[in-house]
Amino acid sequence: MPEIINNSFQPSFQKAKKSRIFQDVVDQIQEAILSRRLIEGDRLPPERELCETFNISRGTLREALRVLEYKGLLEIKLGTGGGAVIKSAGMEQFTETLALLIRFGKVSVIDIGEFRVGIESQIASLAAEKSSDKDIVFLEKLIKKLKKFKDIGVSAWEDFLETDKKLHVEIARISGNVLYKYVDDVVYDNIKRYFDQYLEITDSSIDAIYNDLEQLVQAIKKKDRHLASKLAKKHVNTFIAVMREKEVIIAE
Repeated sequence: MPEIINNSFQPSFQKAKKSRIFQDVVDQIQEAILSRRLIEGDRLPPERELCETFNISRGTLREALRVLEYKGLLEIKLGTGGGAVIKSAGMEQFTETLALLIRFGKVSVIDIGEFRVGIESQIASLAAEKSSDKDIVFLEKLIKKLKKFKDIGVSAWEDFLETDKKLHVEIARISGNVLYKYVDDVVYDNIKRYFDQYLEITDSSIDAIYNDLEQLVQAIKKKDRHLASKLAKKHVNTFIAVMREKEVIIAE
C-alpha cells in the first residue's frame, strides 16, 4: 500500500466487491476518514495506485472521489502537487441542502413555522441559561437598533428585518448548541420570501414583532428559561397563525 502523507495510520483498502464496486470504494475511503485513519490534510495515493489497490477502472475511482468531495470529506486539487486531500467534516453540505429545499418550496411555510416553534423555544431557554453579561449587552444593542427602525416604520422594514435576523441568530449562538446555530442561520437566510409573500407589513405589525423580541431579550437577561421559552413559542405561533390564514385565502 503506498504511503499516505502526514499520517501515522494507513487505511487497509481492499479490492472493491464486484457487485457494488463504486459504492464499496466510497464506503472504504469514508470509513477510513471517519475512523481517523485518514485525517485532515492527508493525501490519498495517486489515481493509478488507488486503481490498482481497489482493482477498479480510473472512471469508477473518479466517480467515487466526486461523491466523497460532494459529501465534504475530501477536496480534489488540480495541477502539480494536486490530488485528493482529506478535509475536516463541515456543515456546509447539510446547510446548502436545507437552504435549497426551502428556496425551491419543498418545505412549506407551515412546516417551517411548526419546526421553528420547537427549535426557537429551546434556543431561547438555553440562551437564558447560558448568556453572559457581554451577550446581554450585545442583544440590547440589537434591540435598540431594532427600535430605531421600528420608530421609522414601514419604510425601514428591510433594515428592521435584517436586524431581526441578526438578533435570532445571535440568540442561537448564545444557546451554545452548534446544530441550533447552523439551522437558525439557514432558516433566517431563506425565509424572507415567505415574509414578502404572506406578511402584510404595517406599523402595527412591526410594533408587535418588536414588542415580542424586546420581551424575549429581557427574559434572557433575567435568566428566566421558562419565560424565554414561552415568549419565543408565542412569537412563532403568531407567525404560524398569519401563515395559515393567508394560505386559506390563497387557496380560495
